[in-house]
Amino acid sequence: MERRDILKALAALGLAVPAGQTWAQAKGPGGAVRVIVPLPAGSSNDYATRMLLPLVGAINGQNYFIDNKAGGNGGIGTLEVVRAAPDGKTLLCGSNSPLAANLAFVKNMGYDPRKDLTPIAGVSLTNHVLMVKADSPIKTFGEFIAYAKSRPGQVSVGFSTTSVQTQIATMSHMAGIQLLPVPYKGSPATISDVIGGVLFATLTDPGNAQAQVKSGQLRALAVSSLKRNPTTPDWPAIAETLPGFDFPSWNALVGPAGLPRELVTLVSDAVLKAQKMPDLIQKYANHGTTPLEMGPDKLKAMIDSETTRWVRLAREANIRPE
Repeated sequence: MERRDILKALAALGLAVPAGQTWAQAKGPGGAVRVIVPLPAGSSNDYATRMLLPLVGAINGQNYFIDNKAGGNGGIGTLEVVRAAPDGKTLLCGSNSPLAANLAFVKNMGYDPRKDLTPIAGVSLTNHVLMVKADSPIKTFGEFIAYAKSRPGQVSVGFSTTSVQTQIATMSHMAGIQLLPVPYKGSPATISDVIGGVLFATLTDPGNAQAQVKSGQLRALAVSSLKRNPTTPDWPAIAETLPGFDFPSWNALVGPAGLPRELVTLVSDAVLKAQKMPDLIQKYANHGTTPLEMGPDKLKAMIDSETTRWVRLAREANIRPE
């Protein structure tokens, strides 16, 4: 968004920033704030962050810049924030993998998201989409299951995070099939390899999925949330075939442990204000996602409960920490 458009949006909501106000003047850190995104550019995590931060910066009078630090299922970038000084100059916009699920999958992870990070605000909520090549003979999720049953261990599904790995394992368990999970550093690469015929399928974010369906390169079979995504109502939910299958995907803003409450409040309040702006809501909808309006206390409770949930799901899927 252009700065003038941001200011107009702020003014329309009664949130105009006084001339010359800076975050430093509001008892925040001076200089630019680095926000680490622990997944590659082009991921749903990256998109949601890039759409949000200009609005938050306009509200706070603060400059934010994104630093993509992919790898280790989001753990590499997250560890950098864990080790950063709690001065508000280094934050993380992470997905549910580094902020909850990884604890169930990674031995000696180096941090505990419940203790070593400060929750600030929810960012976005979405799901994943099971995709195959557009010219695949598989046209429905039911056909996908039947195809996989006839080829145990041969149907490859690309994934880039531990949360998606769990979805694949749970899908296999619930459907009585044996899929072949293939790890990647980021979801855009899985899309390229499905298009190129290297992978049979992938579970990816709906923003990328929508673009590839419109371009005629991929076919969407089903979404991972309990109900259909309202932005793609024609795409069935996996739960329509496998009752109870529910794997929402969320992103949230956190900082190092010990981040002062006044800084947490400044950022959290700005995020919640930005999430009410129609332009952001529309941009998120275009990408198959919605704002996750959640302050620091509710976010902390969600991270705690989600960590417990993912540990249970991994145990049920017979996935051992590596």
